[in-house]
Amino acid sequence: MDVTIAIDCMGGDHGPAVTVPAAVAFLRHHPGTRVVLVGRPESIEPALAGIGKGFGERLAIRPASEVVTSDDPPAIAMRNKKDSSMRVAADLVKAGTAQAAVSAGNTGALMAISRFVLKTLPGIDRPAIATVLPTRKGKTYVLDLGANVDCSPEHLLQFGIMGAMLVSAVEHIDRPTVGLLNIGEEAIKGNDVVKRAGELLRESGLNFYGNVEGDDIYKGTTDVVVCDGFVGNVALKTSEGLAQMLATFLREEFSRNLLTKAMAVIALPALKNFKNRVDHRRYNGAALLGLRGVVVKSHGSADAFAFEQAIHRAADAASNRLIERISDRMAAMNGVTA
Repeated sequence: MDVTIAIDCMGGDHGPAVTVPAAVAFLRHHPGTRVVLVGRPESIEPALAGIGKGFGERLAIRPASEVVTSDDPPAIAMRNKKDSSMRVAADLVKAGTAQAAVSAGNTGALMAISRFVLKTLPGIDRPAIATVLPTRKGKTYVLDLGANVDCSPEHLLQFGIMGAMLVSAVEHIDRPTVGLLNIGEEAIKGNDVVKRAGELLRESGLNFYGNVEGDDIYKGTTDVVVCDGFVGNVALKTSEGLAQMLATFLREEFSRNLLTKAMAVIALPALKNFKNRVDHRRYNGAALLGLRGVVVKSHGSADAFAFEQAIHRAADAASNRLIERISDRMAAMNGVTA
């Protein structure tokens, strides 16, 4: 399937200085794809100079006169900036000109604009943010990561379905395992919402593993971990903080004296391999699931390598029919639970 990705070039901490080179690198690595660079041409064209030749119709610029800033409230971004690069990228997906959109901009604004423009799929009450995390066994997908602070059992069930369909689409696993994040493995653990969600997931026909605890995320116990946005966001930020602390500790210990510096030189190959395995840039790109189109949120501070990974995730989801998979599964579920 030929895929066209609409890229919000103006979003994020670095704007076209990162998004444009990342888009060009993506095109080089994926010959059958196209990108539409959305934003102010006077900012995009200088970033393309010297690197944007030879792609022909695979590379296009779509002008957008406004920019959603990190300080813009979602409602203001949605109502008052109708020609923002973020809004135009979502409009391209709605029109079918692009099969996916990628932005490193304001998360709240991206969710609000995407939901307003694309609407949610039948049977989905709220979109959720899902991302991939490294584990001992490979990777796992976690949702929700902050879009929905308060969730009902039915919302958690929908998250489980969407997460399973995401893994099935992009990891090509027929029946991915789904775990429900809880304070214990036993079915009697947790609050009333989580316990009821567990019951619904057991009856859903998904490959439901059961409850999982926080340490199960990085063990890779399940392919999908489901939680509400409050818990998911705290877990994610805690993980990021721990990773930064460990990296700092390693640098401090290896630079403590001449002996440790010499040991660092000897350990350099192992340290490089370790860094590659846990490099957060490789896992950049969170999918906004439940919409009638593929939208991927990149980290705002992403460099070109990380932003390219987000583009790749969007293309992968679109080419593997993620939206159709979620829609079909929800239709089947509604027939069972109605």
